[in-house]
Amino acid sequence: MPGTQSDFPIDLNQYKKLSLDPSKPQLTDEQRATLKANVQLLRDVIVLFTATGAARGVSGHTGGAYDTVPEVCILLSLIEGAPDKYKNILFDEAGHRVATQYLLAALEGSLPAEHLLHYREANSKLPGHPELGLTPGVKFSSGRLGHMWPLVNGVAMANRDKAVFCLGSDGSQQEGNDAEAARLAVAQNLNVKLFIDDNDVTIAGHPSEYLKGYQVGKTLEGHGLKVVTVDGEDIDALWGAIASIVSYHGPAAVISKRKMAPGIAEIEGSPHGHDVIPVKGAIKYLEGRGYPNFGDILLNIKPVPQPYLYIGSTKELGANRVVFGEAVNGVLDRLGKEEAAKKVMVIDSDLEGSTGLKVIHQKHPEVFIPSGIMERGNFSAAAGFGFDADKFGVFSTFSAFLEMVVSEITMARLNNCNVLCHFSHAGIDEMADNTCHFGINNMFADNGLSDVESFLYFPADALQMTAVIERVFFERGLRFVFSTRSKVPFILKPNSETKFYGNDYKFIPGKDEIIVDGKAGYVVSFGDMLHRSYDAVLRCRQEGLDVGLINKPTLNIIDEQMIMKIGQSPFILVVETFNQKTGLGSRYGTWLLERQLTPKYGYMGTTKEGSGGLWEQVLHQNLDPQAIIVKIKSLAQAAAISH
Repeated sequence: MPGTQSDFPIDLNQYKKLSLDPSKPQLTDEQRATLKANVQLLRDVIVLFTATGAARGVSGHTGGAYDTVPEVCILLSLIEGAPDKYKNILFDEAGHRVATQYLLAALEGSLPAEHLLHYREANSKLPGHPELGLTPGVKFSSGRLGHMWPLVNGVAMANRDKAVFCLGSDGSQQEGNDAEAARLAVAQNLNVKLFIDDNDVTIAGHPSEYLKGYQVGKTLEGHGLKVVTVDGEDIDALWGAIASIVSYHGPAAVISKRKMAPGIAEIEGSPHGHDVIPVKGAIKYLEGRGYPNFGDILLNIKPVPQPYLYIGSTKELGANRVVFGEAVNGVLDRLGKEEAAKKVMVIDSDLEGSTGLKVIHQKHPEVFIPSGIMERGNFSAAAGFGFDADKFGVFSTFSAFLEMVVSEITMARLNNCNVLCHFSHAGIDEMADNTCHFGINNMFADNGLSDVESFLYFPADALQMTAVIERVFFERGLRFVFSTRSKVPFILKPNSETKFYGNDYKFIPGKDEIIVDGKAGYVVSFGDMLHRSYDAVLRCRQEGLDVGLINKPTLNIIDEQMIMKIGQSPFILVVETFNQKTGLGSRYGTWLLERQLTPKYGYMGTTKEGSGGLWEQVLHQNLDPQAIIVKIKSLAQAAAISH
């Protein structure tokens, strides 16, 4: 990796190692001064390098990592004082606070400090969550929010002679598996120490407002942990609390009360602090801290534009994940407020701004339930609302989290519930959060028996998304609609500037759609890969290879007429960003063989861990149009030889 520590504009050698002894819970003046200086230094560093994510347009998270610096500095000092007593890993169940782990890697010399300025950049090995084996110095993979503590319990079981540390937050502690972890830790008296940043901020707002009654300290006390609540910005009180719980043998937690991002005027106490600090806000903060020239660094970092010019689709883009909510509003607008409230319930899992529910919250508050980071319980609540035949629950979260609710999906299906599910951030496109946020196992939703149909829909553009919602909103049973994090272009009719899914289009569940017909073979695709596949098909056609393209917006239902048509062609290629092991391509070949159809067959999907960045993810998986063209030509050649 490029760079040396001297290239980084803040000298990390200013960090002074300190040894702290929990049997001495009072700080000396020298210890206090050293801790305060270390905290300020590392907070400045975090603001600087996370702001590079804002500058290059890959987002990121500043506030959470910034918040927990006092705890981190104290824990490092404990480990420095008695390395044999503590597991030398600062586990964190809030993986978006990955800036902490990158900073620790730089402090220990595993990572050149200059490389921090490439935060979340494609192929920098600094993705949006810590990934073990990818980044030098990173010691664990956080996975998804609130999934770390159960694993840390096992680490504690394997290291009974040591205390094991885990950073947490009032948001991550909302996840249900933390309750299971708490019960096990108490039952086995595991020497697990939690350090909870209780800043009353998550993505969608303030837990004290949207989740009244939830108090993380009382919750943990109720499970039987020793809990000490403290002002997280009072370094003496914080050290006293940490000394207290590490001197206690058994599961214990320090709850640090503080505002989000204390001392950063632009984002303090705000949900905006959960995300990355804006460049202007970072420059203002850093100038106030006496770093006058850092604006030159940040203002010279620019987003890397996607360089490919697609044919077959518009330059205009639409955000399907936002259009989902607008389309639902279109349905609700035709109902009276009272009727809507009786008939429909929309529940959020702290992601309303990311999954399209925010516009529903704003326009139809009568149907909207703000809720916490509790996907399993929220899904089942939506299902329970739809238990009556004439009522409909709506649930939405990221596609990666679909894997968390598979059992609840089965429960809803067994009870004949009506649930419309929107899983955004499907596939891999623009997934700077990287591998643990890939939405690639979405076919897991189709886990019922053959005598009960569920429907999985992945619209190709914003117009088709609207058409899908209009058609399926009040249908009974389970319906799953997918969208991407990225915006997508509008599909055009062949040799035309007319949008394919215009006013004359009506969506029919279960029907595949011919985008362009062909005799040499067919590409079958959907969602975010349709416009890429269309580009590849059109370029092949320009070279004289008469390839067709099929959109399969209903992923799990076989269109018998279409499969018989294309199954008799020389080849079929399925192209998707779902997991190649579990996606449409893994099924489609079986469907062909069951019908004695034997074209040459290939399928392309996601096959490896991510690269970070945005559009680069598709390129990294060899799913770009040029890679599709290579596969088309290979199959066409194989088909020609066999005939």
